[in-house]
Amino acid sequence: MMLKRVVVIGSGNVAESLAGAIAAVPELELVQLYARNEERGRTVAAMAHTTWSNRPEALAEADIYLFAVSDRAVQPLAETLPIPLDAVVAHTAGAVSIEALRRFPRRAILYPFQGFSAGRKVDFRAVPLFLETADAGLMPTLEAFAACLSEHIYHADSERRAHIHLAGVFCNNFSNAMYGMAEEILQQVDLPFEVLKPLIRETAEKALAAPSPRTVQTGPARRGDLATQQKHLQLIRDDRQRTIYELISQTIWETSKKI
Repeated sequence: MMLKRVVVIGSGNVAESLAGAIAAVPELELVQLYARNEERGRTVAAMAHTTWSNRPEALAEADIYLFAVSDRAVQPLAETLPIPLDAVVAHTAGAVSIEALRRFPRRAILYPFQGFSAGRKVDFRAVPLFLETADAGLMPTLEAFAACLSEHIYHADSERRAHIHLAGVFCNNFSNAMYGMAEEILQQVDLPFEVLKPLIRETAEKALAAPSPRTVQTGPARRGDLATQQKHLQLIRDDRQRTIYELISQTIWETSKKI
């Protein structure tokens, strides 16, 4: 059975990107976006050229219902929305168990491993999709559906997905927080964030081209340059940033010695 008719539940960043990706696939039909936030729901639905509703009684019939909502909203919504029990129901969260959908025999997870931002288009074909299902017989059908959206399909149970999610936090969320700290340091001497962008680009490109990012690590911690590190620490005004600098520098030094 082909999963053709799709309802996306949610109106956040993941829902926006997912709805847009589904709408762009000729083999799929995005029949509805269901979202409690009317303003945002109407906006995302219009972008994906589909209808919108926030009324449970108006929930459209579909082959698969995709929950692209906050982690804490997955289970309450799954337990209350009038979704047919024979439908495939999946959520997109990296850190939520499949048992949040335990009401549905044909439950699954379709986790897109990417950071999404409102208004920013992502090439969904390049986004890794991690799949899990409680029904082994459903997996081939789920794989066929996922293959309509992405060229990179993997299997991942809850334990494996938790590690993937954690790696993403280090790679994406933490690195972006570092960009923010770097911006604060430049603001102290009236320099804009723009001066960091070539460095950010080159660092990312080197990591992507290398067999491991550790092989292209540079900087005073990599060299064991304690004098420069002490000068840096004297410039840092924030105690938390100083602790972060010391911990990461020590980590770089210890891991670099193993290469």
